[in-house]
Amino acid sequence: MAGPISSGAGVTATHNPGTRYGPALALLASLFFMWGFITVINNTLLPHLRSVFELSYTQTTLIESVWFIAYFVASIPSAKLIERVGYQKSLVIGLLIMAAGALGMTVAASIPSYGVTLVMLFVIASGITLLQVAANPYVAIVGKPETASSRLNLVQAMNSAGTMLAPLFGAYLILGRSKGGTAQGDVVLTQAERLADAQSVILPYVIVAVVLAVLAIVIARFPLPAMGNATQRHNKEERKKHSLWNHRNLVFGIPAIFIYLIAEIGVANLFVNFVSQPDIANLTHEQAGRYLTFLWGGMMIGRFAGSAIMQKFDAGHVLAAFSIGAFIVMLVTVFTTGPVAMWSLILVGLFHSIMFPTIFTLGIKGLGPLTEEGSGLLIMAIAGGALVVVQGWLADHYGLQTSFLLTAICELYILFYALWGSKTTNALPDQQVEA
Repeated sequence: MAGPISSGAGVTATHNPGTRYGPALALLASLFFMWGFITVINNTLLPHLRSVFELSYTQTTLIESVWFIAYFVASIPSAKLIERVGYQKSLVIGLLIMAAGALGMTVAASIPSYGVTLVMLFVIASGITLLQVAANPYVAIVGKPETASSRLNLVQAMNSAGTMLAPLFGAYLILGRSKGGTAQGDVVLTQAERLADAQSVILPYVIVAVVLAVLAIVIARFPLPAMGNATQRHNKEERKKHSLWNHRNLVFGIPAIFIYLIAEIGVANLFVNFVSQPDIANLTHEQAGRYLTFLWGGMMIGRFAGSAIMQKFDAGHVLAAFSIGAFIVMLVTVFTTGPVAMWSLILVGLFHSIMFPTIFTLGIKGLGPLTEEGSGLLIMAIAGGALVVVQGWLADHYGLQTSFLLTAICELYILFYALWGSKTTNALPDQQVEA
């Protein structure tokens, strides 16, 4: 008789010895790649929209805030949809929602309209939320408990591959084809130039929509293992005896995800504007967009390395070491200038690399039948990226470089979580989920 394979996430997958999850995980990795790619296109889109619509830093970061508000709004409906139609159909629906939003971006560019742009980005982000709610727990469920963080870091490395390639795509097809993107520093455009620059995003988003539609067809036809619902398979009366809020690792893990996203998105969104400054690297937005690739490349390398490191070392200890490194390089970014400031900001990508997948797996550890609810709350906490508008406000009032002190403060909370907040309390037994 086949034994269960525990995820360490409070849920187990039971299957025959011959069952192979490699192809399914590889296909899921392509989803991680795609939503990472699309999310980071925003980082090259933001300086572009700033020149097209003549936005302040606060207004510019508000665009990203709308993106992450979608995580807060769509997480619970996504969980309900998965419960109703299953993982596979939910993944297909998520991809189609994203494709519809990408096509909507071409409409926003044709008008052009700041308001329609915000709505379409919200639609795309809602589709990504559905993918996140389905895919992250799925990856955590399949495998041994001691390698849950390692496994999710490995798949998240493909997410980082997407984020690394997206700046090149955006710099070439968006910034490289617009006057605002090729100008040295900030530039004031005429009405005709703003219209022409706005329409430069049409081709990239048509390409994205087509790729998403094709991927939806592939997912729909692929024989993914059917992962059951842990909470549905557990006695409801028994579940009532337990509370999510008795688990320290989840209670402190939710704000850890929230705060981490403030740090990651703040760095990514303001990177192009920061390195374009005369006292930093004095680059055009197009050139700066290419350097953004190094930031995301560091995250990819860090996740591959982190996956291997966590095979031998405690995930909490590794998270602590990386948070200390991130804090140090952020201080260097704030208090230096020139290439040192630029490369220290790039280096933070390496230290940020393992944070999300490691916090996620530590956060749902020992939740037993409460795993799915806990996962939903952690995904909802991605809405923390919406507070990047706070850093935009700091940049407007105290200077862009000074605003990165907010990022340094965020790293200190991650250190606290790694050393104390992530410790498991009241761990519940795993629930078995057929695959």
